[in-house]
Amino acid sequence: MKSSSFAALTRFQLLTCAARATGLGAAAGLLPLAEGRGDGAETPPRFKYAICNETFGDWPFEKAFAFAAECGYQAIEIAPFTIAEYATDISATRRAEVRRQAERAKLEIIGLHWLLAKTKGFHLTSPDAEVRRRTAAYFGELARLCVDLGGKIMVLGSPQQRNLAPGMTKEQGMKYAADVLRAVAPTLEKAGVVVAIEPLAPAETNFLTSAADAVELIELVASPRCRLHLDCKAMAAESTPIAELIRKNHQWMVHFHANDPNRQGPGFGKLDFVPILKALRQIDYRGWVSVEVFDYTPGIERLARESIAYLRRCER
Repeated sequence: MKSSSFAALTRFQLLTCAARATGLGAAAGLLPLAEGRGDGAETPPRFKYAICNETFGDWPFEKAFAFAAECGYQAIEIAPFTIAEYATDISATRRAEVRRQAERAKLEIIGLHWLLAKTKGFHLTSPDAEVRRRTAAYFGELARLCVDLGGKIMVLGSPQQRNLAPGMTKEQGMKYAADVLRAVAPTLEKAGVVVAIEPLAPAETNFLTSAADAVELIELVASPRCRLHLDCKAMAAESTPIAELIRKNHQWMVHFHANDPNRQGPGFGKLDFVPILKALRQIDYRGWVSVEVFDYTPGIERLARESIAYLRRCER
């Protein structure tokens, strides 16, 4: 074995051991390096692509999952409200059924996003201690749902349920949000689930509007179960280029959403994904690249097919 290959293998073994020790291996998507080409150089592995299930609207899950697999996606990301408004309303039977439907389509279920969408009574930055307590308890219920579906990651976006109240400072919001996430950390640890904090654009929320804000909260929580999620549409609102944000924050990243600032899929707008995927390669990102769409005007089938086709072209 050449020295360069030995160094790469040793580095991976160290990363894997560290990830296993903290329980983050699955969440971070750590996988063995691709086999070399035979000349001592490594062949970069292809990215793993997933798609968010609300993309398929009112399609039955079985149909949606089968079509996602046909398009080439390897995993699905679940919005809980597509099953029921509250995680507590989803029976064990229904959870097992959804998991089997994904397995039959040969898809993994990554986990959950839109955690608090369509719910009432929960808020990440509420000044009311009882509301924060209920919110932490509900995150615990979501963690159990995530595990039952076979997932490991919960993306915390939910802009309306994290907005700062009028007159509340960012520092106060950070403290309240950290209180909620610290309270649920033991449940996350037991479940083997990671909460991935998603910064969003100022047009969507007034709290956690940059990657730097999200990292500040992660450091306050100080738990390996609280990490960073980056979303292309959101990052496009920052003054720092997306590729630079990826490189700067790579040590916190566990998940990634691919979309265009026009709210459609990658390749449906002006955002160039070649430097974005190059940056993900540079940081040796091994997690999922998950397509998330908000504007379905081009049509479900076209969005699903052409988004992954465009991303694969950008890899070359």
